[in-house]
Amino acid sequence: MTRPPKPKPLLQDADKPVRSRPRKPRDPAQPNLPLDPMPDRIEPCLALLKAKPPKGDGWVYEIKWDGYRLSVHIEPTGIRILTRGGHDWTDRFPAIKQAALWFPVGTAILDGEAVVLDEQGRSDFGLLQQSLGGRGGKKVSSDAIFMAFDLLYFDGHDLRNSALDMRRHLLEDLVPAGEQGDIRLSEQIEADGDQLLASACEHGLEGIIAKRRDAPYRSGRLGDWLKIKCVQSDSFFVVGYERSTAARRQIASLLLAARTGDGLVYVGSVGTGFKESDVSELRGMMDKITRKTPPLPYSGARKNVVWLQPTLIAEIEYRAWTDDGKLRHASYKGLREVQDNAAVYEIV
Repeated sequence: MTRPPKPKPLLQDADKPVRSRPRKPRDPAQPNLPLDPMPDRIEPCLALLKAKPPKGDGWVYEIKWDGYRLSVHIEPTGIRILTRGGHDWTDRFPAIKQAALWFPVGTAILDGEAVVLDEQGRSDFGLLQQSLGGRGGKKVSSDAIFMAFDLLYFDGHDLRNSALDMRRHLLEDLVPAGEQGDIRLSEQIEADGDQLLASACEHGLEGIIAKRRDAPYRSGRLGDWLKIKCVQSDSFFVVGYERSTAARRQIASLLLAARTGDGLVYVGSVGTGFKESDVSELRGMMDKITRKTPPLPYSGARKNVVWLQPTLIAEIEYRAWTDDGKLRHASYKGLREVQDNAAVYEIV
């Protein structure tokens, strides 16, 4: 007669606590689970300008924010906030830094935009400039918030090869929708692109961003992200200014230039959009970079022009281009920072 099997300890004595097998000490030669090294800096993915939203289910949309592109690095040693050009602006955004310190994560890199919102909740580039003390200013901005729209690194894992849908899933766990802190989620919108653009323009927003939902994160302007604007807005060199005859030290208009090959080409002037503080700030900077001759070919008939070294970059809003290559209905929005790595408009 065969013996019955010996009962297992769990069934043998119900009152006896169940204990796991004692764990052996870890062998120092045994490798750890593989983790991706944390990048020191990631070149941002940039949106390609298009006239109309794309069609199809493969695209998702967000509101286009008008501010400074930043990456927030949550590292074991602390927080770093880098501009698009790679400059460290951690100390200029203390509220964003503090919010990042509270995040329940060991390591992460968030991609997003620092903005200042107006009374209607719209991002306002001019208000952001004022909060930072203007171009070249060193003020600390307590008003700026960070609108996070991508997650590139998370708890030891590089997410750049993952699809946008996966990166957004993790980002939304980290930055829940609807929270009103100093780091907020730039929410994705499932909608018809044409209808969303019309609604954005109706509410006075700058435009929308379209993103391929299955695309990895690729640095540069490769077409995975598209921007569709309600009005055109681009960066141009300030190559001179026309003195106003109405008041001393006033500016009648700024003369603007775009890139073309290795040189510059005159694209017209802007004489609206200036606040009193803008005029004072501009004159203070322009008086230091005057020159006797134009820095580009110029055959215009403007009088009282003071020519400048092409070092200042202005953000200009405009409606269209004229047939002779000049900006139509241009309006001044502010000066771009060198650290923002602003791309001057190039005429191909």
